[in-house]
Amino acid sequence: MDELLPLVYGELKRIAARELQKERPGHTLCTTALVHEAWVELSKLQRIQWQNRSHYLALAAQAMRRVLIDHAVARRALKRGGGRQPEPLHDDALVLVQARASELLDLEEALGRLAALDERQARIVECRFYGGMSIDETAEALAISPATVKREWTLARAWLNRELQGA
Repeated sequence: MDELLPLVYGELKRIAARELQKERPGHTLCTTALVHEAWVELSKLQRIQWQNRSHYLALAAQAMRRVLIDHAVARRALKRGGGRQPEPLHDDALVLVQARASELLDLEEALGRLAALDERQARIVECRFYGGMSIDETAEALAISPATVKREWTLARAWLNRELQGA
């Protein structure tokens, strides 16, 4: 694990930067912190057999997703009180920030439902959306053909869009 990190660190920072662009402005995590948080999560995996670079990046993308979701959940808890006295909102921008956390959690819940129906489609979404991986990188990471990734990616996006519109 320690030997692999320096080899993919630049790629992890690129993935983290792309993920943080989707987050609210002023997110408490910076690119480096997100990479390090994901690395900590990956280091907890004891019995993993690293297959190749793409496999590692796919799992890193999943770890980054979990870190961002954990932060969104914590933010929602604080928004709902979290043991503190509620503070009045004075800035319309704060409403937008909180809405993004809610959207991320809605996506996470929909992705969980998709995983229950089709695990492979959920993994493809993680690689493509959260990991920023190309069709070919996703195919390599999941050991399937690029044509299958394209087809399943299209189906998964359509399913998620329908789910999120109903949310």
